[in-house]
Order: sequence, then C-alpha cells, then structure tokens
Amino acid sequence: MLPSIFGESLFDDWMDFPLRGFSSDVDHKLYGKHAARVMKTDLKEHDEGYELSIDLPGFKKEQIDLQLQNGYLTITASKGVEEEEKNKKGKLVHQERYSGSMSRSFYIGESLTEEDVKAKFEDGVLTLEFPKEKAIKLPERKTIQIEG
Repeated sequence: MLPSIFGESLFDDWMDFPLRGFSSDVDHKLYGKHAARVMKTDLKEHDEGYELSIDLPGFKKEQIDLQLQNGYLTITASKGVEEEEKNKKGKLVHQERYSGSMSRSFYIGESLTEEDVKAKFEDGVLTLEFPKEKAIKLPERKTIQIEG
C-alpha cells in the first residue's frame, strides 16, 4: 500500500513522469491529473426553475464568459499569468499555476433566451438561475372521417 494524503498517492507524480509533458491537453496542463474535477458544479431544482452553482476560485468576474446558443449554456473561464508576477525579481523554483482556459456546457432548453438566465459571481462561486423550459403546447388531435 502506498502512502497517501487526502486520498492522493504521494507517488502519482513519479509514477507517471515519463508520460507528462507530451500531452497537448490544455486542461491537463492547467489542472494536472485532476482536470476532470475542475468547475465543480451543483444543480438544484426548484418549483419554478433551476439553480446552477459553479466553483471558480481564483477567477475574476471579467475572466468569465457566458454564451447561450441552440439551447446550450456554455461557461468559459480564462486566466493568464499576471504581468505584475512576470516583472518580479527572483528565480522560480517550482510552479503549479498556469494560464489557460476551461469550459463546460449544459443543455437548458431551446425555448430559453439570454434574458431568462440570471447570473451572479460572489466569493469564487458563479450562480446561474433559469426557469424550467417552457412546454410546447401541441395542437389538439382531431379525428378525420373516412368516406366510403
């Protein structure tokens, strides 16, 4: 059994060393082996609609973009290395923070518009509220009489 801290093996970085650095996956570069766990999201259903909460720690409101197209709500968050940090003197010994972007999409319904989605960003959590998709009312079925 390998030693671990908080469910992560201390030897993970050493065991996959030969494979690192050859991946062109931006999420992998930005968040390492835990890329699948980024943009942690909770979805709550209410009587009148839904509430989507997404963790985006370290991001500013200006670094987040929301798009609604063909019923899909896409959330994109991008950040780069701060100019202030580039100009600081000193030798970088170890770096785990990288610049890049991440994105997730959710189908919320084709009948909803941008005005239906309410967004709030507070304390690193993006909260989106939107109503349930409006049901399309089909015309009443009528019987056609066959002559003959």
